[in-house]
Amino acid sequence: MVLIKSQRDTLLTPLQSVSGIVERRHTLPILSNVLLEKKGDRLTLLATDIEIQITTATEGAGGDGDGAVTVGARKLQEILRSLPDTAEVSLLLEDKRLQVRAGKSRFSLQTLPADDFPRMTLTEGETKQFSISQKAFRQLLSKTQYSMAAQDVRYYLNGLLLLVEGKELRAVATDGHRLAFASVEIDTDLPRQELILPRKTVLELNRLLLDNDEPLNITLASNQVRFAFGSVVLVSKLIDGKFPDYERVVPATLKNHMSVSRLTLIQALNRAAILTNEKFRGIRVVLGENSLKLIAANAEQEEAQEEIEVQYTGDAIDVGFNVSYLLDVLNNVHVEEIQWSFNDANSSALISVPGNDRFKYVIMPMRI
Repeated sequence: MVLIKSQRDTLLTPLQSVSGIVERRHTLPILSNVLLEKKGDRLTLLATDIEIQITTATEGAGGDGDGAVTVGARKLQEILRSLPDTAEVSLLLEDKRLQVRAGKSRFSLQTLPADDFPRMTLTEGETKQFSISQKAFRQLLSKTQYSMAAQDVRYYLNGLLLLVEGKELRAVATDGHRLAFASVEIDTDLPRQELILPRKTVLELNRLLLDNDEPLNITLASNQVRFAFGSVVLVSKLIDGKFPDYERVVPATLKNHMSVSRLTLIQALNRAAILTNEKFRGIRVVLGENSLKLIAANAEQEEAQEEIEVQYTGDAIDVGFNVSYLLDVLNNVHVEEIQWSFNDANSSALISVPGNDRFKYVIMPMRI
């Protein structure tokens, strides 16, 4: 039975949308597979790693009859990707094998029963819903996600805090050394709710969301969140934990403020970073009147010094920072000028956007 007959991209595009979460090695072999379900000319693809589930659907899947099968997601994706763009592909289910045919190419793939494929359902009970444009939410993620921890024992730091309250949506990420905060206005007035998105969910959303004004519908439950956009539905479990009180981390008063061109600072930091110690990545920031010096050194006694003009009339300051933490924020906040505020060399500094209180980046100093 010819289960599916369609153009290569009709299959490959939705497969790429769902297969990003598929783990290469898994204790459950079926989790390395993608579920293909065909009804009429509609094909639904579903992938999960138990924590996250992504579903998408496409029209235009020809073929005889309906059916469902699970097959290795990576292998099917690599096969389709290697075929010519204009190839017409047929998928046939024969004796628990999926035959993939295109022109004179033939592939026989192992399958597992569709009935055994685990599915996540949205938790029953009270939910809250709101919409935001894909572009606005993606920007919210890109302004904060780089500050998430990667493998911290404080598991709640390996994710991103989303907080809705009134008509405001906030995103906060911290790894204990720096903290990024961004907020955006939404149309729906909602009671306060906090949730921590897993790191993998955040990275997957950043990959899938488009930079356009199409809607992203978000449904919040007590231990789950659902994102629906275009033909994609992503359901994710939440991290169960108490996120640090980020408002206490943001300095309340700062007396020294410097304004500088973002691109000029990025270029100077990139040059100085060449000679930083690879392990510690420390760089000295020396501030004087309308002058910023960046000094880096390494174990081979090599040194780099950059000096740029800035707008500054405050105290003389000599302080160390991790250069990677500085470049992370500057590469993700797309404005012409940034404001960098300090109290002294021993307290955390704040990077912000002049005239915009919807973005804050706090960075701890380091000894050099």
